[in-house]
Amino acid sequence: MADKPSRALVLYGDGLASVISASHSNLHSFASLSSCGFLSLRSPPSQDSIVDSRAALDFAQLLDAYDFYVAKGKSTDAGPTADVEQSFVPELSKRFMGLRAAIFSSSPSVSSLASDLSLSTLPPEETDPSELPSKLLSLLGFSEGNVLEASEYDLLLLHITTETLKTQKEKSAADWLDHLVGTILESATPGSAVSSRLHMSVVLSYEKLSDRAPMSLIKEMNSDLGLLRPCQSYTMKNGKPLDEIRHDYPMLVAQWQDGVTRRDLANAFTFEEFNKNGGNLAMLADRFLHEVAFKLWKAPKYGA
Repeated sequence: MADKPSRALVLYGDGLASVISASHSNLHSFASLSSCGFLSLRSPPSQDSIVDSRAALDFAQLLDAYDFYVAKGKSTDAGPTADVEQSFVPELSKRFMGLRAAIFSSSPSVSSLASDLSLSTLPPEETDPSELPSKLLSLLGFSEGNVLEASEYDLLLLHITTETLKTQKEKSAADWLDHLVGTILESATPGSAVSSRLHMSVVLSYEKLSDRAPMSLIKEMNSDLGLLRPCQSYTMKNGKPLDEIRHDYPMLVAQWQDGVTRRDLANAFTFEEFNKNGGNLAMLADRFLHEVAFKLWKAPKYGA
């Protein structure tokens, strides 16, 4: 446990998990430093019941706002419903002890959800891509290798899609994310003041789900022994099982803070490597923000 609250940076590669290759060396290096695992997602509602995008549904789960977002979508055509009131999600600052958070996103649906939760929204196109790493660190109170006493935000989220790169057509989103991770790691070398206070997460999701060789969280076992398999924690919320949990194609997550996070044996940012050598296995995506907030001293430890 750190002796001072961390400041968090979350880089979310929306739909990029399937396009990471061996050439993305910075992402693989980051995974080798990090504690790696999976975030389980819920199967989306039927198209008849909600009008939205996969990106917003996945992002809502990262912010533990899925039930609110789905209920809000159902009420779009039918008018206000009790479901929206029952699933109301307070502002992040109220849920997490004054947490100051902002998001860079070019997605209208994601930005709208962020605004509903009172996150500051910062359009990425207004920042030169080459200046973005230093701006992210500056907003978190890191300057020229030093940690300032005050910062504008406690948590920054960068939502990266192909739309993020309208002015960088020569680079793919995965290439740009890889470069961004490498640049930030250069400013947060192990042992530095920045690395001891920066809690960095890289989250990758799948855009399309293939029927061939699915990336599944369920390990094959003898069918009879499978009957004895207990309900896994990543399929539950508030002590109750969730029927709509999707066991395949989870989000990949790697988290690093020098001297704080554990380091496992994963050496590449891939499903296979995380599944074999990752230290965190899987947790419900709804728990992600709570775990990050704990590192910022804005939430109790899960289970406490």
